Amino acid sequence: MKDYLEKLRAKYETPDFIKDDPVQFPHRFNGDIENIEIAGFITSLFSYGRREAFISKLNFLFEIMGKSPLNFILNFDLYENKLDGFCYRFYTDYDVKALFYSLSELYKSGRTIRDLFYKKNTVYDFFSSSKFAPKNGGFSFMICNPEKNGANKRMHLFLRWMVRPAPVDFGIWDFIDKKDLIIPLDVHAGNVSRKLGLLKRKQNDFKAAWELTSKLKEFRPDDPVGLDFALFGAGIHKENSRVLIL
Repeated sequence: MKDYLEKLRAKYETPDFIKDDPVQFPHRFNGDIENIEIAGFITSLFSYGRREAFISKLNFLFEIMGKSPLNFILNFDLYENKLDGFCYRFYTDYDVKALFYSLSELYKSGRTIRDLFYKKNTVYDFFSSSKFAPKNGGFSFMICNPEKNGANKRMHLFLRWMVRPAPVDFGIWDFIDKKDLIIPLDVHAGNVSRKLGLLKRKQNDFKAAWELTSKLKEFRPDDPVGLDFALFGAGIHKENSRVLIL
């Protein structure tokens, strides 16, 4: 099993993976750490559902943000009319405006996304207490409460990007060890993992993400989340003839 997973990982963890993956957006700012962090965080929050749909929405948002998401955030106006009518699944235009306004508050205070993750459990606390943050609806899905046992796939995906090294990920955060990352569990990774006997839990929640990560540590103790490429690749591209994709 280890050799099989490593073969798949090596196939998909290449620079060619970037162009069709949401990680393409922070890669637009290579070498600019603050813009990578902001772009990566925003991108991760939209990385669910049908890939073509959320990439289209992200293209729209990054067109508005222009050459520097940081400058856009610092100068963000809550009444930005280019976002009027924007929506994606659970998110409304106000949810997105509230996100950008909260980020603006954060960066104007001299703090960054990195600072929120450096101090454990402050991401949810900060965004949920932001002045214009809706208390329910799409915003509460966007910034999940970690105590509710959700898989938190989008946050774990963002951490993978920031912590693991190139060629696909960035490796710009050294205060988290890659061995401590948790698999960004989605439907595809969950289905493939169960078919391969790597995951028993039926729900795609935090307990399942922890169970799968623990199993992958048996094969890659220093970098279990590196095998996300193997699971994701098999699920999306259906390269594994032994796995039935549901």
